[in-house]
Amino acid sequence: MVANSIRIQLLEKETQGLLDWAEEIHQSDETLFNKAKALATRLGAHYRSDGLTEIGFWASELGADMVQPKNIYLEIFTPKSKIDPTQPVQKAIFRRDYVELAKQREYFWGVLSGMKPGTKNELGSFYWLRYLDINSDEVGVIGDCLAYSLPYGVYAPAELYDMEALQRRRADLDYFSQGDPDDSGVIRVHPPTNILQLHVNTASPNGYLSGLTDVYRNIAEKLKQQQALNSAEQNFIGYDAVQLLPIEPTVEYRGDHALGHGFFILREDDIDEMDPETAEIEHEPGDIKVTLKKPDTQNWGYDIVIFGCSATDPSVLETLRPDELVEFIETLHNFPLGPIQVIYDIVYGHADNQAIDLLNGRFLKGPNMYGQDVNHQNPTVRAILLEMQRRKNNTGADGIRADGAQDFKFFNPLSGRVEYDDNYLSDMAEVMQEIGESRRRLFAIFEDGRPWPAEGWEEISTYRDIIEFKPDAFQWGPLIFAHNTPSLRSFWDQKWRRVTEQMQMGEIWITGCGNHDTLRRGTQVDPDLEINWNLGNGLPGYCAMPMIMLLFLL
Repeated sequence: MVANSIRIQLLEKETQGLLDWAEEIHQSDETLFNKAKALATRLGAHYRSDGLTEIGFWASELGADMVQPKNIYLEIFTPKSKIDPTQPVQKAIFRRDYVELAKQREYFWGVLSGMKPGTKNELGSFYWLRYLDINSDEVGVIGDCLAYSLPYGVYAPAELYDMEALQRRRADLDYFSQGDPDDSGVIRVHPPTNILQLHVNTASPNGYLSGLTDVYRNIAEKLKQQQALNSAEQNFIGYDAVQLLPIEPTVEYRGDHALGHGFFILREDDIDEMDPETAEIEHEPGDIKVTLKKPDTQNWGYDIVIFGCSATDPSVLETLRPDELVEFIETLHNFPLGPIQVIYDIVYGHADNQAIDLLNGRFLKGPNMYGQDVNHQNPTVRAILLEMQRRKNNTGADGIRADGAQDFKFFNPLSGRVEYDDNYLSDMAEVMQEIGESRRRLFAIFEDGRPWPAEGWEEISTYRDIIEFKPDAFQWGPLIFAHNTPSLRSFWDQKWRRVTEQMQMGEIWITGCGNHDTLRRGTQVDPDLEINWNLGNGLPGYCAMPMIMLLFLL
């Protein structure tokens, strides 16, 4: 049993210290963006080494004092018995507590005692902010968009997790100190030469990161014992980096299923509502039964909701524990043939329409071809996005690949034109990683085909805008960009100018023979078109350029 009989409560003195820190930032002479960056580092839930928990929410929708404080509170669910995260469905009893946080401008802060942190072996307390919507008299929810752990998806409460303990016990701590630091002690991570792109759900034998970890551990053991690898195992070696397709939380099926709705399922009569006599939210502490359904979302990873990007999509975690991602990274960093780098593919340029339900209106600018444009120009939104990336970097990646860099656009009222936000892309490339005593600056790869989707973009694009703006970054070259169909007989004839161009520019372009778009576009090829059946009949020639390959085990 893991019952938690300790009462969860707000500590006034500790909370006041947090408020004083935040107010000092508000009163400083820094820019709005720099103020927001400082505040963002303490948003979310942080379990401290003294056993207390810091909580922070940016809730601009509640910032106008139109909702009474008595109708805004933190709702906390603490499991009273052990939960097996590998079970497809289970019912669990939670102790439900309520705490009123301290409001300061558009922020809510608190330092709490009694919350249970999640660990590798146990799930911790879940939490979200509840409030009474003054327009509808319905009880609304504000989730933690900077959560470290979302075991039951973006529509469920987040989990408090002991991230400091996870970092202390990781088996690759020494790896992060390797390299030559600059005068400020920051290590610049050198880029790889050959990259293997992996889609976790289909490249892993069991569909999870744990399965990929087992694959690499088995290969490592065979190599140590000088045993022969089978043909499937040989597909995983020969690369000095692995790029994971996006592993951020994605869209979820919103319809009802046999168990109810979502993955963290509360009975309708257990959901708080307004008491018409008092005009307050009707709630009381006590036990509550919750049905837990293991997340089973299948996605390429590009249909993200921005919300929770600092966490890992629970559908790629067999154990629903953040440790699973770290253990995968540890295994690659300690590979016997030499360290294998890990690259995160991140999607911050657009959001699916489900983001409207999960984020306040400041985050989004309006509809686009994917769903919603993200409002990178809002200083607080900009700061939170970079903080999401910082927290994800700190799980141990060596580099990032930014999807659709040409999507980061804004209307500049000074010029009267829509312009590309190169300054934000530069900020992404400069996000620092801090693990143990080490500070590292990761390498950055950008997919940038501006002016896509304008007509004729493939020929108009130089594929060099980011490189010229930021020379130490890398850019996807024209043959590896979207819409590549190398199986068509006409493809190489049409692209020959780009082939010769890549030979000249290959030292700064990422190129090669496959990526996720190759497979996607390949399934859309008209079978009546001329196919290049000779492709793959001969041995590949040597090409001294960074390359990327894609592996799906379907």
